[in-house]
Amino acid sequence: MARIQSGATSSGDLLHLVRSGRATTRGALQEATGLSRATVGQRLDRLFRAGWLREGPAGPVDSPLGGRPSVRLEFDDAHAVVLAADLDTRHARAALLSLGGELLARHEAELDIAAGPEAVLGELGRWFGRLLKSADRAPEAVCGIGLAVPGPVDVASGTVVQPPIMPGWDGAPIPALLGEAFAAHAGGAPDTPVLVDNDANLMAYGEQRAAFPDCAAFALVKVSTGIGAGVVVGGELYRGIDGGAGDIGHIRIAADAEGAGEPCTCGAYGCLAAVASGRALAHRMTRAGIPAAGGAEVRALLLAGDPEAARLAREAGRRLGEVLATVVTLLNPGVLMLAGDLAGTPFLTGVRELLYERALPRSTAHLEIVTPRLGERAGLVGAAALVVEDLYAPARVEERLAARGL
Repeated sequence: MARIQSGATSSGDLLHLVRSGRATTRGALQEATGLSRATVGQRLDRLFRAGWLREGPAGPVDSPLGGRPSVRLEFDDAHAVVLAADLDTRHARAALLSLGGELLARHEAELDIAAGPEAVLGELGRWFGRLLKSADRAPEAVCGIGLAVPGPVDVASGTVVQPPIMPGWDGAPIPALLGEAFAAHAGGAPDTPVLVDNDANLMAYGEQRAAFPDCAAFALVKVSTGIGAGVVVGGELYRGIDGGAGDIGHIRIAADAEGAGEPCTCGAYGCLAAVASGRALAHRMTRAGIPAAGGAEVRALLLAGDPEAARLAREAGRRLGEVLATVVTLLNPGVLMLAGDLAGTPFLTGVRELLYERALPRSTAHLEIVTPRLGERAGLVGAAALVVEDLYAPARVEERLAARGL
């Protein structure tokens, strides 16, 4: 076994080795880190006292000379829970999850994001209280909260930045507001860590980890009220320099394309989202005499076999495919996942038509175009995973252990 980088031998590093499966016995940890048996024991003791590590079934014998079977070390994913929420424009989901990503309780209902951050986050606080009660978990068991929002996010501060479809949210202190709502309505600590990210990012993170963990370059495109993409490279979210990566809904389409003169919520004309999103198709359906308030209604019309909805969805797919040809050529992903209200057969057909026509054959030779595996759970699973990976990263583990006096 190759040793880890020199100096990376803290208790947090040992926990990371155990969680990743790279070293799961005391002997393997000694080999990976170069630490003495006594030092490994001391650093593991901090993790045992925190309740984050446990001993599992005996593993294979470490020594070729034989002896007693080695004790297997495991991350104790039952010592805490995570709350997660996934906001859309008019609908929201919330869940209580184990540290391993298992859904323990779930709630979803209509929730209008245009009501503003105080109202929406206050309602989420009430939902969190119900989830804890239904799962018979104490607020003190919650180690963190993850939130997916349909807008660009400054991850460092947890704020949304000039979100086109989130009126009143620009610059709002979401982590503080949600922490206060959790305290007021669920009895939790107001300083509970709250992590916020874009919904497409967290859907991509959840789907990649659950279904395509070996895919080194994974892209997910969510087509709902707007259009956004999440990219996972080397198992990590790629957000760009300030969180703007993946905002493909505001790429301009060809001037001669159908609907190229439509106004976008960002104030420009001819954006992809103004032509190919659920909101755009709903407007066009309504103008054609078939009332539709948004992407969910268009999806219902598609499921009912409405021919005009199918035609518009296929054309929207072609417009997206035109943009994705460039995206695929640039990123060269192994998996491209299409998610959201429109991710059905007519739309998918349109995407394939233009993508394979416009992209270089080498860029698509090993490309899988797929639909979601986790479905509506993806954003919740991704939000919870974001919290867990942050709180149990080596440096954060050291901070948290020190705060406990361990």
